[in-house]
Amino acid sequence: MTDDLDALGKALRAAPVPDADARARAIALATENFARQQASLQGSPDPARSSKDRHPQAAPLNGVRLMLKTLTSRPALAATTSIAALVIGVAVFLPVADLRMGQPDVLTPEPIAETRLPEAETSVAKTEPEAAPADAGTLAESSAPAPLPQPGEASGALADSDARLRSEAAADAESDALATLAPETMLAPLPTVDAPITLEPDTEAYANADPNPVKITADEPVSTFSIDVDTASWAVVRSTLNLALMPTPDQIRIEEMVNYFPYAYPTPTAEEAFTSTISVMPTPWNPGTRLVTIGIQGALPEVAERPALNLVFLIDTSGSMEDPSKLPLLKQSLTLMLAELRPEDQIAIVTYAGSAGQVLPPTAAADRATILAALDSLAAGGSTAGAEGLELAYQVAEGMKSDGEVSRILLATDGDFNVGVSDPEGLEAYVAKQRETGTYLSVLGFGRGNLDDAVMQSLAQNGNGQAAYIDTLGEARKVLVDQLTGALFPIADDVKIQVEWNPAAVAEYRLIGYETRALRREDFNNDAVDAGEIGAGTQVTAIYEVTAPGSDALLNDPLRYGTATATEAGGELGFLRLRWKAPGEETSTLRETPITGAEGATSEARFAAAIAGFGQLLQGSVYLGDWGWDQAIDLALSARGDDPYGYRIEAVNLMRLAAGLDAN
Repeated sequence: MTDDLDALGKALRAAPVPDADARARAIALATENFARQQASLQGSPDPARSSKDRHPQAAPLNGVRLMLKTLTSRPALAATTSIAALVIGVAVFLPVADLRMGQPDVLTPEPIAETRLPEAETSVAKTEPEAAPADAGTLAESSAPAPLPQPGEASGALADSDARLRSEAAADAESDALATLAPETMLAPLPTVDAPITLEPDTEAYANADPNPVKITADEPVSTFSIDVDTASWAVVRSTLNLALMPTPDQIRIEEMVNYFPYAYPTPTAEEAFTSTISVMPTPWNPGTRLVTIGIQGALPEVAERPALNLVFLIDTSGSMEDPSKLPLLKQSLTLMLAELRPEDQIAIVTYAGSAGQVLPPTAAADRATILAALDSLAAGGSTAGAEGLELAYQVAEGMKSDGEVSRILLATDGDFNVGVSDPEGLEAYVAKQRETGTYLSVLGFGRGNLDDAVMQSLAQNGNGQAAYIDTLGEARKVLVDQLTGALFPIADDVKIQVEWNPAAVAEYRLIGYETRALRREDFNNDAVDAGEIGAGTQVTAIYEVTAPGSDALLNDPLRYGTATATEAGGELGFLRLRWKAPGEETSTLRETPITGAEGATSEARFAAAIAGFGQLLQGSVYLGDWGWDQAIDLALSARGDDPYGYRIEAVNLMRLAAGLDAN
């Protein structure tokens, strides 16, 4: 038996003497047969693979591939099973080197240098690739090993082909087999990778204005602005830095960066709607000035006592929302929110993409299965008709209203209002008019590339709501779970801040941020002028940089013909006024607090200053002098304090990332 096996092994290793003429005839015949077979396959449910994805120099081998496919068809497999078994038995005794298809005993006279063939496995079972069956069949049939041809059994063309050609042809046969397998016969799907957020800055628009200048107190002693508790700018900055890009100055709204973080301000008593906390400290980037930080804390009623919520999810399902960071993340985000709602709360879903439609009628939050099924059914496609969607959402919200309840529309979009909104100013006026009905509008931005931050900010401000940008599921949890009550349950409307500075103590001042929220001095007492909204438990932080008379840090020379010297006013730096309306009320309430200058600095104010410095560094501010990234990082770390959610250490890491990018 051993002698027979040795003889068979020698026969398998023997290579025929190359015959150039025979080779050429065989290849020509094979090519002709292959072309004929291709023509016969036209209209077949299993067409042959196009030669375009094959190596250009391998086209003459198509006939060889066809013959190998024929040899490995179902009838051929049945006829050669015994031969394959015998070859496997022989291979156990053959040296591994003899069966390595990448190293044949006889090389072709003209190898194709560009074609790289994978080295064959040492396992005998993988010596020849699997061949394609005649049809899809079962998985077991399609995975049967291809038999090895015996010496002298194949045609002249196959006999003249060297091992390298057989390897390439069999590899193509395996590829054809995979192409014909039905999806259900695959053992497991190919792994999917989430598409990265792509950035197309030319299609993005941001709502911003030039940084506030330094004001001369004697000329303009009063500073007035509307409260802003949006946080979209911070999330956009984070998203941009995580793309290894530096944010552009127009993406920076420093007040939104500062207000992204929670601060440990005192909680109002049961009779108060707000408390104010004032801190005065040396300016980290300018020893000749001081920072005055004003912190406002809204009351947080018991959750059980809050009124029922009527929520309309207005969801952009246009084609631009298909990206994983848009509609899929949006659906996951709203799913997180459902767990925080009470049974008496109601949900409705309106979508818009080319035309608007109601996907879910008002449904009790307790019916989670119905709401989740409606969310799951959403798919992206079509253009965007934002105006039509808003109109339908307000109609649905109006039908959900009941006495004592709060109605709010949550507009979730990538900000791409590219159809149906020919007059953005008209759209904003429409939203401003609708807020008089008592329905609030908040905007959630998703994804990058089409982000129209300017429209989102305008709609939220005119709709007495907030704007947030959601770039991760963690951010969705922060906005829609941790801060849900504040985001949805208003405790004060038209909240305005006014600070009057004492020229005797403050020669110059600069409000850091709030450029898009500036109000005229006379607007403060005018209850008809719209301003920001405060939700339950919401915090607001504002920072002024002030310069004392005679300081070396003064940026303006005194006037030759100056105004009359103001009184000392008891040594006060200034006077804080806060005005707001209770929801649904027409008349505002006023609270006044002096700023003495004796208020001590807290770690909360120091951390807020670090974030304000971070924003100014990103803007390229002219007011920072030599103060840079290292100083911002050190200040944030030293004032980090209690950080249960990790937001503050994330800020430090983003500063480090920005410092590295800025150095390149």
